Amino acid sequence: MLARWGLIIHRYRTLIFALSAVVLALSIGVLARGGVLAPANFPMTEADRGQAVLERELGRPGSTSFLVIARARRGTVDDEGFRSALDRSIAPIKNDPRVAQLVVPFDLAPTVAAILRSRDSRAVVLQASVRGDMRSAQTAFREMRARLRPDPAVELTLTGNLAYKEDLDRTLEKDLFKGELVSAPLALLVLLLVFGSIAAASLPVGVGGLAVVAGMAGVFLTSRSMDVTQYSLNVTSLVGLGVAIDYALFIVNRFRDELALGHPTDQALSRTLATAGRAVAFSGVAVAIGMSGLLFYKGTFLASMGVAGALVVALAVLFALTLLPALLSLLGPRVNALRIVKTRENSSDAGGFWRRIARWVMRRPLLVLAPTLALTLAAGVPFLRMQMAAASVTVLPPHVEARRGYDTLVRDFPDIGANRVTVVQRLPEGASTTDEARVRASFAYSRRLAAIPGVARVESYVDLDPTLDADGYVNVYGLPDMFRPTLLEEARKYVSTERVIIFSLITRGDSHSETARSVVRAARAMRPSGPGESWVAGPTALDIDTTAYVLSKSPMAIGFVMIMTALVLFVLLGSVILPIKAVLMNLLSLTASFGALVWIFEDGHLRTILRFEPQPVEPVLPVILFCAVFGLSMDYEVLMLTRMQEEYLRSKDNTKAVAEGLERSARLVTSAAAIMVAVFSAFALADVVILKAVGVGMALAVALDATIVRVLIVPATMRLFGDLNWWAPAPLAKLYHALDLGHAEVSDEGDRAPDSDPPEEPATKPAES
Repeated sequence: MLARWGLIIHRYRTLIFALSAVVLALSIGVLARGGVLAPANFPMTEADRGQAVLERELGRPGSTSFLVIARARRGTVDDEGFRSALDRSIAPIKNDPRVAQLVVPFDLAPTVAAILRSRDSRAVVLQASVRGDMRSAQTAFREMRARLRPDPAVELTLTGNLAYKEDLDRTLEKDLFKGELVSAPLALLVLLLVFGSIAAASLPVGVGGLAVVAGMAGVFLTSRSMDVTQYSLNVTSLVGLGVAIDYALFIVNRFRDELALGHPTDQALSRTLATAGRAVAFSGVAVAIGMSGLLFYKGTFLASMGVAGALVVALAVLFALTLLPALLSLLGPRVNALRIVKTRENSSDAGGFWRRIARWVMRRPLLVLAPTLALTLAAGVPFLRMQMAAASVTVLPPHVEARRGYDTLVRDFPDIGANRVTVVQRLPEGASTTDEARVRASFAYSRRLAAIPGVARVESYVDLDPTLDADGYVNVYGLPDMFRPTLLEEARKYVSTERVIIFSLITRGDSHSETARSVVRAARAMRPSGPGESWVAGPTALDIDTTAYVLSKSPMAIGFVMIMTALVLFVLLGSVILPIKAVLMNLLSLTASFGALVWIFEDGHLRTILRFEPQPVEPVLPVILFCAVFGLSMDYEVLMLTRMQEEYLRSKDNTKAVAEGLERSARLVTSAAAIMVAVFSAFALADVVILKAVGVGMALAVALDATIVRVLIVPATMRLFGDLNWWAPAPLAKLYHALDLGHAEVSDEGDRAPDSDPPEEPATKPAES
């Protein structure tokens, strides 16, 4: 079918050029208009529900809030003139109708205001909550931030959730530009070394660029109907550029091979699409399946990332099988024009390097396989002790404003910067937090919470005055409101309402520590007594809930990707053994790369070179890497196995087929992997830690897959299984032949298109494989 497709491409190439130009123009138009990107999100968890009660009932800062740190440039916040200078500075926020609440410490009771005051009395914190959903709140925040003006007496630093989301998006945009700026020239350099020709090297970069532009336009169009994050744009660029260039590399390389064998352009194109085109189509399906695994995380930003990744892969395959063949049909032998590097004339001679490697491995398969497997598995050992924590402002580099503000809070505002595990209790209708029975129960519950290992202290309405015992609080809250101590009553309103009580557990460890996690688990096992509802919230609780959600969905996602990939490989190869082996090989390279990620980003090795701060692994990182890399690894698997299959169908000699297949594909696989590694490694320059980790993780996985796994483990296992590699039960073999989607035989005498040009002279020098 793809062989006939080559004749169609040859005939209608002008139409294909026109349609591609239209797609490019429309994509540029969509990118110029842009779109509204949403923040990373997860379904409501227990921690989210508790936080929602805090926001609604007590006016606590939530997801649509931000903090303003106001620091006196000279003197302290008590100096004359600071208050008026502060009022002038925050006027754009204070006077904006979209601000639902602005908490200024000077308007609060002294006991509460002290929390919002720095140790050295040179700074205060203001809390602002914005009306509307997250998208509208981000837009409002962006506009208010732009209107802020510096004051000679006050320095403002914005942090908190809205500031973090805004700065994260801006930093990701810069990282995307930086990654593309570095990766495209590196990919072009590798292509020049592979082809030795500017014309041939330019085609994959051009097609890859078009796929990325169209893919990003598709992401913006998708954002009009579903929540799409900035991460999706980065993944579109990362995956799209890598696979599009690789697919084009496979097509161009095979086309040059066919020209070198003396075939005219139309026959060379048909044979190319029947072989390399078939491999690209199946490889694209495998990568799209991998990215589709992210759709199992419905309601999260991972789903939009899966849509974006699958979309750009589909476009990469589309352009590789339409626009690129049309360009090759137009160029013909001129694809080798503008040579700047002399390349080897023939890479498939009997003494070829890769053939010798394959035969050496297959002469001693167990001797090679045992230590290689042991080494790869040992590299994955750190993965067993991986700690996970949801992304926070610490993923930003220290120079970004939201991160600087966070560091200031931790350093100068101990009460705000301290990690809190918050137990939120809501009483039923008609109940009161100041009833004697409730006060006594709350007092006892607070003391049980304080006894949890890792809790430094508890803040609640029965912990405001250390001199009072349970009877004392009962007496105070039994008084009418007007007779209660003013300071105590003001403070009580900050930690409780008529029906809601909060118990804030200050932990001895930070939010990512095991100490804080054990406090959350203990608090959830120690619920308040009596009727009503309760939730345990806070950053650590959110970490635990997010990780639990990801883990709960992962078995289905992983199972889907593995099973569907194996099915695609069966349709391609007609074997049941090779797909199972391919899946296991992918898991092997992923295990090693996951172990390396923990060793680097959690343990902190290479922190100076890569410029990051060690921290737990983001829960979604292994998921993204699995879904992306599992499909990407199939590029090389499909290319190698189809080459081996071609030789096996000719010779029926498994050993010869493996040696010839590796000889004909290994250099191309190495080149394709080098391009992938170049593209992915460029994103190691990112400032956002999770994007840096994705780039490094994907580069490591591809490098391991294309070297140790494909060069050593695959030939060894192919030799051990022998002819069994190509076996399938009779019913499945019959199904394979009935589908007729597997190996496509191509003859040396392919028909030319009826209106094709006369055969060109064959290339003077054979292209290398």
